[in-house]
Amino acid sequence: MMQINDLQTEQKIPPPLRLGFRPFFLSGAVFSVLAITVWLLMYKGAISLSPFGGGYWWHIHEMIFGFGGAIIAGFLLTAVQNWTGTRGAQGNVLLALFMLWLAGRIFLVIPELLGLTLTSIIDLAFLPAVAFVLAKPIIAVKQYRNLFFIPLLALFTFANLEMHLAIYYPEIFNSVYSGYAGVMLVTFLMSVMAGRVAPMFTANGTKTPKATPLPWLDKAANGSLAIAMFNLLLHPLVGFSPIFFGILLIVASIFQTIRWLRWHPWITLNVPLLWSIHGAMKFICFGLFVLGISYLISDVPSNHVWHLLTIGGMGGLILAMISRVSLGHTGRPLTPPKAMTIAYILINLAALLRAFGPWAVPDKTLLFIDISGGFWIMAFVIFIVGYGPMLMSARKDGRPG
Repeated sequence: MMQINDLQTEQKIPPPLRLGFRPFFLSGAVFSVLAITVWLLMYKGAISLSPFGGGYWWHIHEMIFGFGGAIIAGFLLTAVQNWTGTRGAQGNVLLALFMLWLAGRIFLVIPELLGLTLTSIIDLAFLPAVAFVLAKPIIAVKQYRNLFFIPLLALFTFANLEMHLAIYYPEIFNSVYSGYAGVMLVTFLMSVMAGRVAPMFTANGTKTPKATPLPWLDKAANGSLAIAMFNLLLHPLVGFSPIFFGILLIVASIFQTIRWLRWHPWITLNVPLLWSIHGAMKFICFGLFVLGISYLISDVPSNHVWHLLTIGGMGGLILAMISRVSLGHTGRPLTPPKAMTIAYILINLAALLRAFGPWAVPDKTLLFIDISGGFWIMAFVIFIVGYGPMLMSARKDGRPG
């Protein structure tokens, strides 16, 4: 059982450094707003910027490994406290991890400050550092089940490494496949976590019986995503077959959809904290299917369809989960600010417009990208304004964390 009676030590630590979700959720949200704004301006030619790897590489990398990496780190560094019953990373250790993450974001935008090689090393060091801090308490209390996330972070690091190597050795590595491998890794992680928490959250929030888990279905839903991820991650060795990949994504979609429907998502429509989670899972189910079709039928533009997963699935589930976790871990009731309902709607609209707008009306692609990016920015600004004060101040109930 965690010792919580020594509040004097806790009170010496600034509130933003008392638990991992605080700096990483807030900074990740702020960074996503800045990164999308910069990307929109670069895409339109409104600003001249030469980030590491070029504008397209930087956009893909930073939304997956910069924004996504921050949120994953915040979530895991917070969850480990519940798994182990010991204090999560805080104080100077948490500050060091945060500064390492921030350094990566700065130097990738201005690579001439340190040069390409050192910039790559700094960016690549963050996830292994998180894995090391995460593993220590898990091993200490022999919670080996949760060591599952350590190899997952290693794979995430490997995908990041491949993206960097694509700059140095473009004849061997493909930055697009490596970036998509990162997307599939995040999707796999979301699928695993949703399987753990969505049925429980749904039952508790709607006062209904919890859906009985089917282990084979969880393995099929997660396993098919893992195969798709490895197919992309190992592309330098095994090549890439669009037909195999497309069929695999459709199979994954079928398993994901069966599992999602068993959670009865329709009973959550009156609870924003719940329907936002199920809405993101809908984008994973639907997005995997349409994306699979895009690799079988050339007329379906896969580069646009991927945004069903990245904006609707990844962005939607991140927004839903950080708004829920932040309430619980700051000692507040699970009642989000009313404006968050607007944020959840905006992120859903952003995904639909970004994926289908350019497909339906190609000559208006720039307009749809602008509107979708604007909706993303508005959604996360709503989170920042509503949750920033919570994340920067001590818990309401006076407990550590």
